[in-house]
Amino acid sequence: MGDLVKYLLENRVQILSRIGRDKKVKSSPFMFILEHDKKLWYCTNNTKEIYKDLQNDPNLELTIFSKDYSSWIRIEAQAVFENNKEVKIRTLEENKGILEIYKSWDNPIFEVFYLSNVHAVIGNFAGKIIKEFNL
Repeated sequence: MGDLVKYLLENRVQILSRIGRDKKVKSSPFMFILEHDKKLWYCTNNTKEIYKDLQNDPNLELTIFSKDYSSWIRIEAQAVFENNKEVKIRTLEENKGILEIYKSWDNPIFEVFYLSNVHAVIGNFAGKIIKEFNL
């Protein structure tokens, strides 16, 4: 998991795709937050469409490119929302932009989720699969 977390931290802006409540594919820029208890954590707020979509259907796929475009990762997983105080506090401490938005870990719209049933593929643009694993 260490290599994956390092890659995600180095390439924090990602594309998260899911099926919307209208049954159409939706994609949004998203940011990896942190690893905690061997889980990959993200955040959003419960007024956003993406939150409502993932509540309706937790299946998602993330696509991440390295900054030099030499490799990519595709992650299939399910979003599991959890009101985890420790993760929320760390998120705010480690991400000043998120702190400016939510101000406090107990903001009622602030939501965190981790990825479960993770299947990740690391590849390059020559079509080579470098590594494939499940978490």
